[in-house]
Amino acid sequence: MSGSFDLPSSAAAVIIQLYKGVIYQDRHPELWRDLLGLQAVVRDYVAVLGLRLYIDEAEGYAFLRQAEQDEEDTETALPRLIQRRQLSYPVSLLLVLLRKRLVEQDAGGGETRVILSRNQIVDLLRVYLPESGSEAKAVEQIDRHINRVVEYGFLRRLKGDEERYELRRIIKALVDARWLGDLDERLKAYEAYGSQK
Repeated sequence: MSGSFDLPSSAAAVIIQLYKGVIYQDRHPELWRDLLGLQAVVRDYVAVLGLRLYIDEAEGYAFLRQAEQDEEDTETALPRLIQRRQLSYPVSLLLVLLRKRLVEQDAGGGETRVILSRNQIVDLLRVYLPESGSEAKAVEQIDRHINRVVEYGFLRRLKGDEERYELRRIIKALVDARWLGDLDERLKAYEAYGSQK
């Protein structure tokens, strides 16, 4: 790589993976090790592009976020490199419910992995969704929402068992402490919204 940065070759691999998505300690152990050793260099490099490196060493993941910019300063504002995604009501509801499940599991101590069956996820979500004339159609819609959460990387299908999912702890970065502080009000709002449909 040329330019004003003199990057070690291992930093390039880390940065490329970060541009592609999340680096997980358990899935990318070599990149994770390199990232921890080179995090200052990586932070400086991505900052030039208006990005911020987020690392949660305790949970074992890292990703890039768009740095906050002053909206009034249009002369130096950079275009967004990382797109925001508008989440539908059912997907955002599912994310909140999954985050609540993670909090409950963490509060209980013991196992750090949260494994849920498809039926458990369907039952979690069904309470807050409007009544549907067809049970099969309702479950099919919930499956689409589950698949969307899998695409976003918050759930991972277990190998050899397509009906069970591991809840990825990166959900903590999306559904943060502020969201959790308002969780009961949010769930009531979701329930009211679902009953209006």
